[in-house]
Amino acid sequence: MRSAFRPALLCAATLLAPFAADAGEMTLFQDSDFRGRAVTVRSDVGDLSRMNFNDKASSIIVRSGSWEVCRDANYRGSCRVLRPGYYSSLPGMNDVISSVREVGKPGHGGHRPPPPPPPKPRPPDDMRGAVLLFPDVGMRGQPVRLEREVRDLSRYGFNDRTVSVVINYGRWEFCVDANYRGRCMIMGPGSYGRLHGMERRISSVRRVR
Repeated sequence: MRSAFRPALLCAATLLAPFAADAGEMTLFQDSDFRGRAVTVRSDVGDLSRMNFNDKASSIIVRSGSWEVCRDANYRGSCRVLRPGYYSSLPGMNDVISSVREVGKPGHGGHRPPPPPPPKPRPPDDMRGAVLLFPDVGMRGQPVRLEREVRDLSRYGFNDRTVSVVINYGRWEFCVDANYRGRCMIMGPGSYGRLHGMERRISSVRRVR
């Protein structure tokens, strides 16, 4: 009997609201439970070796859209379709995925009929929060969870400690100085395994949209 992926799901409507209805996004992680190196895709990838991620995915977050993941390049071999959700492990597909594409949209594997409206994804307990700040690369270490702006992360004992970030919803501004001063960077929903140029420099965070 074929093993089934078991994503964590949510019925709250707020989590998907920030995503455009036609925008698909999926993040692949090198280790189970959303750990290790992460790669986020927003368009078809016929060969993951181009991203140095062939046969490496062990867990997946599908934030929007329905995605087909295949064992071989160019969407060949055994394939599965994943709907929005958090897949902490990939039974039967661990470390074998070579190509991915969004399905159910014209020009994106449109030979398949559109899937029914998907349930809303719910982060597992250790990934909840609007923004999670991690002290190590690849979303490792104990995170700080934020739901609102923070003018000075030293109040959380986390000033100049952020190395990787998960944003579950909203667009957020990250600044190197307190009170949203100095160099700032705006990021939207996604998993950021490294913050090149901003690692261990973030002192304040606020939602901008």
